Amino acid sequence: MDLPEGFIEEIMSYGSPFLEGLPQALSGEPDVSVRYNGLKGGEVPSGAQRVPWCGAGCYLQGRPAFTFDPALHQGLYYVQDASSMFIHHLLRNLTSDGVPVRYLDACAAPGGKTTAAMDALPEGSVVVANEFVPARASVLRENLAKWGYPLVTVTQGDTSRFTGHPASFDIIAADVPCSGEGMMRKDAEAVSQWSAGLVRQCAARQREIVEKLWPALRPGGYFIYSTCTFNRLENEEMVMWMRDTLGAQPVEVDVDPGWNIVPAIDCDVPCFRFIPGRIRGEGLFMAVLRKGECGGDTTASAQKVRKKDRGSTKSHGQVVPGEVRRWLEPGFEGRIEVAGDTVRAVPDIRWDGFPFPPAVEIGVVKGRDVIPTQALALSTLMDKDAFARVEVDYATAMAYLRCEAVSLDSSAPRGVVLLEFGGHPLGFVKNVGNRANNLYPKQWRILSQSVPAEYVSIDRLV
Repeated sequence: MDLPEGFIEEIMSYGSPFLEGLPQALSGEPDVSVRYNGLKGGEVPSGAQRVPWCGAGCYLQGRPAFTFDPALHQGLYYVQDASSMFIHHLLRNLTSDGVPVRYLDACAAPGGKTTAAMDALPEGSVVVANEFVPARASVLRENLAKWGYPLVTVTQGDTSRFTGHPASFDIIAADVPCSGEGMMRKDAEAVSQWSAGLVRQCAARQREIVEKLWPALRPGGYFIYSTCTFNRLENEEMVMWMRDTLGAQPVEVDVDPGWNIVPAIDCDVPCFRFIPGRIRGEGLFMAVLRKGECGGDTTASAQKVRKKDRGSTKSHGQVVPGEVRRWLEPGFEGRIEVAGDTVRAVPDIRWDGFPFPPAVEIGVVKGRDVIPTQALALSTLMDKDAFARVEVDYATAMAYLRCEAVSLDSSAPRGVVLLEFGGHPLGFVKNVGNRANNLYPKQWRILSQSVPAEYVSIDRLV
């Protein structure tokens, strides 16, 4: 691979011995890694080569055609670069007291770091995932729905929207748009678009994003800054700018020296650099900073939601059948709301008045009926015993994921049926006897028709 002119000269000018093998490493093949979904009982197979800083992550031997694996669409695992899984380690350390937090992933698409955060944060934590680009926000919603964590809300827009909600979050993570130097060996566009001017443009944009987000962080809260690039302008110099301009306090987080994570370059603040060739992963930079405890409440509010809201149903003129609440796990605490033709389950949270309350779209009103959604099928809120269930084979599962009509055995009950593959929910159909109408979202469908003849689980590739 031909690297951009001036790029290596810039990086080598830092004089760091940790960067000496980088040009050779960037000409090699990237490793493939996945992270299993512990929320749905996922476990790394015995004998797998684990990602050192994330117990749920492991490396694969080769890159399978993930598109044709139903388990991916069921949210049982996420394909993620190993370096990016480091967010799991950071959050486990920052929340080691086990107290639920309000967490904002400000630049969240496609959702890898967000789902890693969901696994790492204490139970009861609320996650807000924001994305500026509408098309990427749609992908983010899909991926988070598949992961199944119920205490999440997705927002779309500029990060300035959070400036008007001061001290609303205990932790903010910003994987800011960058020059993408760390992705050069797996993304040809990162090579073709690079220039010194792009680096300067990205740095200016990053400062703007951080400035907009800073008021939304509570005093004493943590800000996780990250990029997938190597240069100091977008990394160490940005951290020092946050320290000197915003009063941010850099935070030490313990790491195992055997992980070969590189410290800051020519900088006296704690930072984490992931350098290909030293670690099995792509280029990444991360730093943790703490907001000073000056003014306002320095601890997360623990106000309970008002008792009158518990278990209520707000219908806004619509009548919601009582069976809808039975679709949810018996221990569900919250209310059901109807807005237009959308039925949502709104879980109780510990922060009364939180401006971005989580909700799961569990149904769509059609006449006198409520049709369960794919988000419900994949959510950990669902009580799957509330539905008739049918286990399907691989060919049927792939037909379903392509939004084709499927045929069930004559013994299958009529009406709404939950299809399962490998013992895990796949999605809903409406069985009318001679066929089953497919309820899978058309915008999520697999477009390719070149489906393998047999199923190969990624567990066989560890």
